[in-house]
Amino acid sequence: MFKPETYIQRRKQLKEKVDGGLLIFPGNNESPINFPDNYYRFRQDSSYLYYWGLDSPGLAAAIDLDTGDEIIYGDELTIDDIIWMGPQPMLAERAKEAGVVKIRTAQNFKQDIGQAIEANRKIHFLPQYRHDNIIKLSQLLKKDSAILNETSSQEFAKAVIFQRIIKSPEEVAEQEKALDTTYDMHLYAMKHVKTGLLESEISGKMEGIALAAGGYVAYPIIFSVNGQTLHNHYHGNIMQEGDIALNDCGAAAQSHYAGDITRCIPVSGKFTEKQKEIYQIVLDTMESGIEMCKPGVSFLQTHLHCARLILDGLKSVGLVKGDLDEAVRLGAQALFMPHGLGHMLGLDVHDMEDISEEIVGYDAGVKRSSQFGLRSLRLARKLQPGFVLTVEPGIYFIPELIQRWKSENKFAEFINYEAVEQYLSFGGVRIEENILIGESQSRILGKAIPKKVDEVEAACQ
Repeated sequence: MFKPETYIQRRKQLKEKVDGGLLIFPGNNESPINFPDNYYRFRQDSSYLYYWGLDSPGLAAAIDLDTGDEIIYGDELTIDDIIWMGPQPMLAERAKEAGVVKIRTAQNFKQDIGQAIEANRKIHFLPQYRHDNIIKLSQLLKKDSAILNETSSQEFAKAVIFQRIIKSPEEVAEQEKALDTTYDMHLYAMKHVKTGLLESEISGKMEGIALAAGGYVAYPIIFSVNGQTLHNHYHGNIMQEGDIALNDCGAAAQSHYAGDITRCIPVSGKFTEKQKEIYQIVLDTMESGIEMCKPGVSFLQTHLHCARLILDGLKSVGLVKGDLDEAVRLGAQALFMPHGLGHMLGLDVHDMEDISEEIVGYDAGVKRSSQFGLRSLRLARKLQPGFVLTVEPGIYFIPELIQRWKSENKFAEFINYEAVEQYLSFGGVRIEENILIGESQSRILGKAIPKKVDEVEAACQ
């Protein structure tokens, strides 16, 4: 946790952004794996962590905007709990760490919401993603669970995102801690990847590095020689000579702030000439994209700039042809990069997207496109100082997509399908950094993980 003053100030700012009523924060509960007493690793709700800091199950909180009261709800441990968990601080003692003096029981949370409903008061809640909380809130608020999130408070959501989207120096410091561990994970992979190993022998060790550092992985590790599958969590392939292993992994610090870095590793220790060509296009694109990320520049503009660079590079190796400005306008680049250039990063690896991807990623000046590829752009708004985000261009050769587009003769004026088919077994390349937008430009967070061709090959040795 941060100092109590941090949470006090965050709640003070929140109160100024929402006009009247009751703000409620249901924390997360334990989630059983296969029977009630065998749990998945607990993960507190990020907005609860941001405003209240308490990282344990069975809690809720509320801010009464009309009286100014700030309340944490929860029950003290019983002797049965203590037998299994050991002695724990009293809730009042823990609440003081968040700068809160008023505590009430879990039953009081239900009662206070019931009284607010009877008094016809406005009750603000954020969209919920855990089914148990959806059911609980539906019952408390007397709403249909199927449409609960449709009735969540847009005013509350916008206020939370307005605060959380700008990272304070102490938050950035936590992200740097996560990236220190992420560095160790990537360096381990580069040093130990070799032919004949299962992918799981590397991915398992990387997860162990995150756990040994006192944190955990911020998201399931993507480590695969089939890098053309964007979110490939299968780790059962045996790595072979000539393969490229795409490694997209990030640690989370104890505070839950996340890192998210991607590198590509030649399994043999050396890139082939063909691999170098594609890799260098992606690397040049990423570096140019980062250079373009400055306050006032829309990330949509940066994405389209990088899309053009991808096509420029592919044209130089004979895979693309024709008017590239028109190709970008029509979306031909999505054959090779069907995802967006990046996303917000913070307490969550896709920060605040549980609240609203549209509010986080888009502003009044930019609306989401329906075009294939561009519609997957999670972040398009103008950048501001204090934003932390990823920049992660890629080039992928997805056989199923290539064959589909070829059979439809889609964008034949831009794509040299005969040449592209020579890359059907290539896989994919993605290179990713995490950046902080400063007052005039951006800077890359974390220690420098090898990314130039010669640096990666040297690390592999």
